Amino acid sequence: MAEEAKVFGAWLSPFSGRVEIALKLKGVDYEYFEEDLSNKSSLLLKYNPVHKKVPAFVHNGKAIAESQVILEYIDETWNNSPLILPKDPYDRAQARFWARFIDEKLMPTLWKVFWGCEDHEKVKEEAKEHLETLENELKDKKFFGGETVGLVDIVGNFIAYWVPRIQEASGLVLLTEEKYPKLYQWSHEFENHGDVKVKLPPSDKLLAYIKSRLEGVSTSK
Repeated sequence: MAEEAKVFGAWLSPFSGRVEIALKLKGVDYEYFEEDLSNKSSLLLKYNPVHKKVPAFVHNGKAIAESQVILEYIDETWNNSPLILPKDPYDRAQARFWARFIDEKLMPTLWKVFWGCEDHEKVKEEAKEHLETLENELKDKKFFGGETVGLVDIVGNFIAYWVPRIQEASGLVLLTEEKYPKLYQWSHEFENHGDVKVKLPPSDKLLAYIKSRLEGVSTSK
């Protein structure tokens, strides 16, 4: 039976980028639909009626939402190497834990730091603590799962690729080689991984978007 996979995403979204990276790693062909997030398509709203966000993943007519859920589905459906989650139950649980840490703790804090909030210094210190925690978890591994890109790396794509460009655009620098040498090296390894690199948005295009977004934030204050 022919497999039919579709991704509804946005080039600027690290969340839909996760799904494309996973599919590329697995060697899965898919059809991509670019969404205008200010004017979402009827198909996106149909396939993700609860959150009404990208990404939405459709496999043989069945829709799945939420990037981490989609990543696990891809790993279980196309269970060839490389595996996105480890085989060992404990290691799988740890990978899920750190992926949730990134989504529930680190990313929201970084978002507040870069896009502004009332208690800025307090939030910045919190972000530094979360980065330190992730730095310590990486230890001396090339990727969070070892020698190959896995769940935590893919979920951390925002830290590896988006954050350096937000820093360049904003002038506010948190992730440095001096402060977080392991995370800094990991970000370069991840960004330059062959299957990852081709699914990341063009650096100049992303940087221009971030600059325009930051200008919009500053003029609205």
